[in-house]
Amino acid sequence: MRLLDYASNVFSQSGEDGIINKVLETLTAKDKWCVEFGAWDGQHLSNTCNLIENYGYNAVLIEGDPERAIDLRRRYCGKPNINVFNRFVGFGTDDGLDSILAQSAIPQNFDILSIDIDGNDYHVWKAVEKYTPKVVCIEYNPTIPSEVEFVQPADPEVNHGSSLLSLNMLSLTKNYRLVAVTSLNAIFVQAKYFPQFGIANNDPATLRETCPAVAHIFCGYDGTIFIKGQERLLWHDLQYKARIRQLPRMFRLYPGNFGITKAFIYKVYQQFCRLVGRG
Repeated sequence: MRLLDYASNVFSQSGEDGIINKVLETLTAKDKWCVEFGAWDGQHLSNTCNLIENYGYNAVLIEGDPERAIDLRRRYCGKPNINVFNRFVGFGTDDGLDSILAQSAIPQNFDILSIDIDGNDYHVWKAVEKYTPKVVCIEYNPTIPSEVEFVQPADPEVNHGSSLLSLNMLSLTKNYRLVAVTSLNAIFVQAKYFPQFGIANNDPATLRETCPAVAHIFCGYDGTIFIKGQERLLWHDLQYKARIRQLPRMFRLYPGNFGITKAFIYKVYQQFCRLVGRG
């Protein structure tokens, strides 16, 4: 099954609504409960609003920003099956998802969890132990290549995001399997459901079919550094500048073509770089 064939948006950003519908349709048992954080106003780029509005789902919606939480409560005022929390979800005993969900009637094995907090997504999911959603939709940093392991520090003040590969490795420790990758989110199911999807190869690099946000950095034989692919900072819309240590122009030749004098000068330059911690 190629789940990207079902990609479509009602409220989601990158086809998640259609993919999630197909994933849930494929599961043999459902309880019609979902969880999302940060939920924003309950509609903006939401991965659960379609389930709530069009499929009668019960929900726990969590938003840390007070003003957005007001909009969220206003949207679902008078709907007792929608639980709204104005909280920041962390990864400790007191602020982790387990402690927040314990204040609701949601079952432990609810249908779907959507995590989108622009940074500590990895650590928040890692900390979930009591609850075992059947499906997890979690944001990864789309500028990181599929073969790179990267986990940002577990720090609420940091907003790096983690790589798809690292999230996939975490999923295996939690007994989940990757079934789909959009341009922003990875979608996992509990391992026991994975055979129902008929996916022959769920390697992250296979399921992530395009990587438009990745910037590739490489060098020519003469030491010139190039950036190709995504050449602008994705969220700040500024041109990348190659601030990586780059050779002085006089040394931008293939080393075999230096000649005796330039080779000697380069050896001195090389030693200098090592002394000052640049080599």
